[in-house]
Amino acid sequence: MSSVVTRTELSGLNLLHRGKVRDMYEIPGHEDKLLMIATDRISAYDVVMAEPIPGKGRVLTQISLFWFDLLSDIVPNHLISADVDQYPEICHQYRDQLEGRSMLVRRTSVMPIECIVRGYLSGSFWSAYQKDTTVCGFALPPSMRESDKFPEPLFTPSTKAEQGLHDENISITRMEELIGKDLAAEMADISIRLYLKASEYARSKGIIIADTKFELGMVDNKLILIDEVLTPDSSRFWPLDEYEPGKGQPSFDKQFLRDYLSSLDWNKQPPPPELPQEILEKTRARYEEAQEKLIG
Repeated sequence: MSSVVTRTELSGLNLLHRGKVRDMYEIPGHEDKLLMIATDRISAYDVVMAEPIPGKGRVLTQISLFWFDLLSDIVPNHLISADVDQYPEICHQYRDQLEGRSMLVRRTSVMPIECIVRGYLSGSFWSAYQKDTTVCGFALPPSMRESDKFPEPLFTPSTKAEQGLHDENISITRMEELIGKDLAAEMADISIRLYLKASEYARSKGIIIADTKFELGMVDNKLILIDEVLTPDSSRFWPLDEYEPGKGQPSFDKQFLRDYLSSLDWNKQPPPPELPQEILEKTRARYEEAQEKLIG
């Protein structure tokens, strides 16, 4: 089993999309299914780094599988199987690239909205709050500190940007204009319920989910949960025992990498700077610790 997968080349399958982390394939004769592979690529500031984080794709996949199972009572999801033996025959020859880091999923019509839920004041939201206490249409209490918990989780949608561009925060009103009022309300409701259940579970394991991003798709006119779920790539995870509002928090995600990159004289455009071995190893350790805490 190969330990590092930075890029897959599965001849006989049709590469549909190579994202910042995932490679997505169509399987001939199985048009209603897709093969999704989490590589060990890592991105920061929407730039893919030259060096991979060994084993990262496996961590992301195992965490997503755990959440798909735990949250399936709230909304169905796109997972068919993560067992290579159950994939179509043509996939079996690529077992070394697929084992532990891939999912066979239902093909959906992907909603053009990123479903972001924020439980705490952090990141770009904190930067915006310091300029104006009304952020994304939410009038927030004055005198909140960085990393303070919101009275209620906030649903803050954004548009999906093409690779290399940044997603753009939009108001709920704009979301309603794009997809309709009923669908917008349903997506917001599902997202908040997913966040509440997940954050309660994570807290019992010593992790605060400060914010996260869900993706939803449509199959047979019903919304289902797709892509990755509540991983260190799509969420901000903080250690509960070190939580101290009023400043930035240590985290189990790629914030460590972002902090390192912010200390450099780099314009956050390709090409990315070379990453020292120590940064790669410490980032890997944080991903693995998140997996260990959440699912053992």
